[in-house]
Amino acid sequence: MILDRWLEDDVLQAIGEENNFAETAFLVRDATGEADWELRWFTPTNEIRLCGHATLAAGYVSLGQDDTRESVRFRTRKAGILEVRRDGEGYGVALPAIETQPGDFPEAVAALGSEPLEVWRSSDRYALLIFEDEEQVRSLKPDFRALAAIGDEQFICTARGADTDIISRVFVPGAGVDEDSVTGSAHAVLTPFWTERLGRESLTAFQASSRGGYLTCRLDGDRVWLEGGCVTVVEGRFFL
Repeated sequence: MILDRWLEDDVLQAIGEENNFAETAFLVRDATGEADWELRWFTPTNEIRLCGHATLAAGYVSLGQDDTRESVRFRTRKAGILEVRRDGEGYGVALPAIETQPGDFPEAVAALGSEPLEVWRSSDRYALLIFEDEEQVRSLKPDFRALAAIGDEQFICTARGADTDIISRVFVPGAGVDEDSVTGSAHAVLTPFWTERLGRESLTAFQASSRGGYLTCRLDGDRVWLEGGCVTVVEGRFFL
């Protein structure tokens, strides 16, 4: 949603609740010179620190207004400067690579109902749980109420894939999204982890939600590039 100016936070949150998407992206022209736009994201229940797909959507919409431009930059409040570029007939979005370290998370494992091989965690509320195979990831039946009680942690469950290099499912019930459809920020965590395991800089991924989605992921220094196509589904006007 492109705005002339920032609305009050409670109004932005109410719009996010009304839209009832996993995330609603809000754009305001950036006056600092650091980027083209300021960008914020709201789930139906709260503002979040990073969202890949809503950033990709914001880039797709803004680049669609100017066919001469090849890229657009966004200044965010907690994720720094993000970029979306044209990539052939598709688009690529650059997100910060999020590192994780080995750890434990017994309450999350209990709520997921299945024992992972490994647990890795970041300092900013991303939990990465490594499972034995694709079938174990697909068969997870989490206790969403128990996960939500832990907080707005993002629970990323992953394994080597059958048709792609990796597979994942992502649960964020503490932020109002029981299971996300396809999660860019989760792949900013998955990409540095799995590229090191696989010994290469790029990989293919599938997120096995009910809607599902394929991604191409590439590690480029401290950035993760996620690449794919975009399609306009709805255009409209929101009345306050």
